[in-house]
Amino acid sequence: MAKILAVDDDIQILSIVKKALENDGHHVDTADRTKRINKGSLSVYDLILLDVMMPDTDGFTFCKDIRDSVDCPILFITAKTMDTDLTEGFAAGADDYIRKPFSLSELRARVNAHLRRERREYHSRIVSGSFRFDVSAKLLYFNQEQIELTRSEYEICEFLIRNKGQVFSLEQILERVYGFECESDSSAVREHIKNIRAKLKRCGENPIETVWGIGYKWC
Repeated sequence: MAKILAVDDDIQILSIVKKALENDGHHVDTADRTKRINKGSLSVYDLILLDVMMPDTDGFTFCKDIRDSVDCPILFITAKTMDTDLTEGFAAGADDYIRKPFSLSELRARVNAHLRRERREYHSRIVSGSFRFDVSAKLLYFNQEQIELTRSEYEICEFLIRNKGQVFSLEQILERVYGFECESDSSAVREHIKNIRAKLKRCGENPIETVWGIGYKWC
């Protein structure tokens, strides 16, 4: 059982989300305003569902405010799915998003996939050139400096380094990293890779290569 926080100003949506996820055995707390959330207590949650269009503090701003102190996956629930909106969401520290209107099967699949990913246990390190993956702590280092990645960005990097030199499409990365089925959207992976490259570029490195018309590989 996971402890989940759902934040949305639509009381009906909160009720539906709470019932669906509690039927899967999770404990779900709800809030219809971000100002009613005690930020100091967020560390108890295994996953946060966060609406973007909130009447007090919008979801993007709230996510930025809590991301440094919250390590669990944050999934946006949003009707804003333009490329610029998705870029802003991932830049704020989100791991994924669910489009409104959504089906309960999609909601449950995405939530449970992220929770399964959180529960994976690794006990080794991977070294590639100046990069070092601490797969137990899920941290990436360049020389001795830690690269600040979100959980989803780290998982994509680890998947690619474990399959170094092999090319994967966006859809293959999505399926292998998240475990999602046909209801998924590969644009999430594209935005994560864009952010990863920007962060690695600061180290003077660009190990993720685009193979045009096919996908990406760690070279």
